[in-house]
Amino acid sequence: MYHIRPVSDLRNKFTEIENTVMKQGEPVILTKNGYGAMVVMSLAQYAELTDEVELKLDEADRAAAVSDERYTADEVFQRVRERLHGREAL
Repeated sequence: MYHIRPVSDLRNKFTEIENTVMKQGEPVILTKNGYGAMVVMSLAQYAELTDEVELKLDEADRAAAVSDERYTADEVFQRVRERLHGREAL
């Protein structure tokens, strides 16, 4: 379930937003002038989203350090598109 609040609630009703984020474990979408502006989430939620990406980037850095093989941006994005469209397993 999405929790959508105006950005002014971050200042005026911080405790309510904090309760939603920390105790209910759900992110809160903040809007400005009726449009999504940002998302507030706990550090644990953020880490859950980013930790695997960070590990993969570290792995790529280590692989790049021991290899001279490089890909152009077009090659990289083409491979990603193929994987996303199911032509190759991830």
